[in-house]
Amino acid sequence: MEIGIDSFIATGAYNDGLRPEENMMAMEALLSKIAFADQAGLHVFGLGEHHRKEFLDESPAVILAAAAARTQHIRLTSAVTVLSAADPVRVFQEYATLDIISKGRAEIVAGRGSFIDSFPLFGFNTQDYDALFEEKIKLLLEIRDNETITWKGKFRPELKQQAIYPRPVQEQLPVWIGVGGTPQSFIRAGVLGLPLMVAVIGGETHRFRPLIDLYYEAGEKQDMRGRSLK
Repeated sequence: MEIGIDSFIATGAYNDGLRPEENMMAMEALLSKIAFADQAGLHVFGLGEHHRKEFLDESPAVILAAAAARTQHIRLTSAVTVLSAADPVRVFQEYATLDIISKGRAEIVAGRGSFIDSFPLFGFNTQDYDALFEEKIKLLLEIRDNETITWKGKFRPELKQQAIYPRPVQEQLPVWIGVGGTPQSFIRAGVLGLPLMVAVIGGETHRFRPLIDLYYEAGEKQDMRGRSLK
């Protein structure tokens, strides 16, 4: 069993506006918590991503890199990377760099996101909410598994025999799927053969059991057919 913490970083700026000194104090408090979690022997620390006034976790990879310099053993992960509104090439580069800084302790938890703030910010249509994630998770896995790729999709310029660097310390950078309560998300994770991170944002935990069963059933069926992404 592994025990860890997923966290956000609040600015304290709900009513008073953005104050630099508050932001610095909040960031220092978070980094100190991650260092303490490492010293206490916890296995993983995950940091969320938001794009709104009351949070400071718009760039999780940067914050986790700062945490890597203060820690020795704890694994550092996004929780989640809103991949639908991001460029998989840049996401891979950022977390491969984090993996180098942390000497092989980086992970990615990719998800569609429970907030849509990043969609208008980066020029994406919320009507493409699921299609964006479907395409981008496949591209991220292609980049993870191959140093040079040729790829063409709908939402990003194509890549022709493009080498992508840096490469991580770990032979294969761990990628998880972060899900809420949508059955199709559980099934997708099973089909892709990726580990599952379940966000229990509300409700009783037992209601997720049928969804987790869907995940395992989808994985078993895909194994029988053979996986095309491995």
